[in-house]
This record gives sequence, C-alpha cells and structure tokens, in this order.
Amino acid sequence: MLIIVYLLLMLGVGRCTHDQILETNTVGVGKDVTLTCSRQKSLDPTHMFWIRHGPGNIPEVLGGTFSFDYDGVNNTTRIAAKQGSGTFLLQIRKTEPSDTGVYYCLKVNKLDMTFFNATFLRVKGPEPDITAIVQGHQSDPVLPGDSVTLQCTVFSESQSRTCPGETRVYWFRAGSDESHPSLIYSHKNSGDDCENSPEASSPRKCIYNFSKNVNSSDAGTYYCAVATCGEILFGHGTKLDIEAPKLWDQQAIVVLLLLAAAFAISLIVIAFLIHNIEMKTCECCNASGDQQRQQREEDSITYSAPTFTKRKTGRADRKNTKSAEGETIYTDVRSLVMD
Repeated sequence: MLIIVYLLLMLGVGRCTHDQILETNTVGVGKDVTLTCSRQKSLDPTHMFWIRHGPGNIPEVLGGTFSFDYDGVNNTTRIAAKQGSGTFLLQIRKTEPSDTGVYYCLKVNKLDMTFFNATFLRVKGPEPDITAIVQGHQSDPVLPGDSVTLQCTVFSESQSRTCPGETRVYWFRAGSDESHPSLIYSHKNSGDDCENSPEASSPRKCIYNFSKNVNSSDAGTYYCAVATCGEILFGHGTKLDIEAPKLWDQQAIVVLLLLAAAFAISLIVIAFLIHNIEMKTCECCNASGDQQRQQREEDSITYSAPTFTKRKTGRADRKNTKSAEGETIYTDVRSLVMD
C-alpha cells in the first residue's frame, strides 16, 4: 500500500521529479538508521526537506535545511535532520514499528519541487513463535439446541519466546450473509491449557475450547486467531452447519400441543360437572332435611281434648247457663318433643 501511495505522489508532481528507484531498507526494532540525500551547494534560496509518509497517515515534515552550508539541526527525541559534507542526513535512533513508511527528500526552489532518494523503511519486530494453528473439523450437522465444542490447538517454539506481553486467542464467526468475520469470544492465555514438552526441540502445545448451545442463526465458519508479537495469525476455520428440524418433528410438536390443549379443556369440563353435581346434591340434602325437620316438629305436637262431665245444676246455676254457652276455655297446651 505504501508503494502505491508513493507512486501516486510521484505521478502528481511528475514534472518536478528525477528518475527515481524506490529503495527498501529493513531494520529491527531498536536499531539506528541514517538516510542520505545529496546536496549541491548553491547560493539560490533553495530549501530541502525530509518527509515521511506512514501507513494511514498524512505526509509529515521531519526537518529541513538550505542548499548552502548551514549548521542548524532539526532535532527531536529520536529523529534529527542535519547537513553533512555535500549531503542532507536524516538520523533515526532506536527505531520503533511506527517509523515504518516511505521517506523521501524534497528540494524546493521557489515554486519548483523535486523529489530525491525515496526509501521505504520497514521496522521489523520480533517474529512470532507460533508454528501452527490447527482447528478440528465439524463433520456432521447439528440441530438447534445442541451443545457444540470447537477446538483450537496452537503449536509454538517452547524456547524461543521473544515477544513481550501475553498471547491472546480469539474466536471469530463468518456467517453466510456477512462480509467480515465478527468477534464472538476471547481467551486469556494463563498457561493452564498448555503442555510443555520435556524435550527442548519439541513444540509447545496449547489447546483452547469454545463451547456454545447453538441455534439456527449460529451457522457459519468459525476461525481461531492468535494475537502475538503485534500480529494476528488465523487458523483455517471450522464450518458449522445447523440442520433445520424435520417436518415430522414439527408435526409431532403440533399434535402434542393439540393433545395438551384437549386434556386441559377436559379437566376444566370435568371440574365444572363435579361442581354442578355437588351443588345439586346439597340442594336435595337441604330439601330432605327441611321435610324431615318439619315432620319431626309435627310429630312432636301433642293434642289433648278436654272432657266435660254434665252434672245437675241448681236454680242458681241455671241462671248462669245461658251466659256460659259458647265459651270453651283451654287452660294448657303442651309440646312433647320425642327424639
């Protein structure tokens, strides 16, 4: 990508450039680098600049000088631009990965610009000690709701750990309708899942498992990725197919639901009938009890008829006979309760 950007810049000012060859310089992290640009002494008001174009960044000016001899130095923490004998130098101390980019020397004379000495500087960090990433194959399709375990085995050189920091393992899923894989899980390498071989020449093996209860939307290709030494290494991927439920399974579910509904309705009807029967039984019991109680009350009443005996009356009594006619006096009525 950097080469393409450089070529576009060259085409944009092609009238103001000399024939250039893009040189490549690869150095390790922490090394010192010196880039050189030829400088012809002149009394004209000519300026010279060192420019860096890093990946994803806009070009930046690192330092400048004049074509004539000048003792001034553009100096930063690690980068210095200064004159040498007939040269214009750019010195980078203790290079870092961020120093990677295209460096070129620019000469400006009034409105004319000329590019010199284009150099692609690559700062290379420690090589990953990962030798292989092996993922298991998922051969048979699975049904929604099943538990699936995917396995990723990472082999590394046990004695050549050169990268600072820890190794991290990630799981990505690429669905059929997605253009880019999406992150779904990450492991932190604690060393508990790793096996160290007693032999120095044997690789170290670490096993990482990812388990999940799948549904129909989890179909796709699952990738195991290892992040180490500033790089991400991917496995070949494991394809997971989710099989849709068969038609007879769906029909069985429908039948079971209908049977359950019919059973519930039957229970409700039975409960309603039992309730009605109990209500009618209670009404009959109450009516029969009332009749029996009334009969007992009637049976418990004792009727007594008084008996009057005629006797001969005297004259005085005959006078009061007329006034006593039609009068019958009951002196007592008693109720006898019989259990």
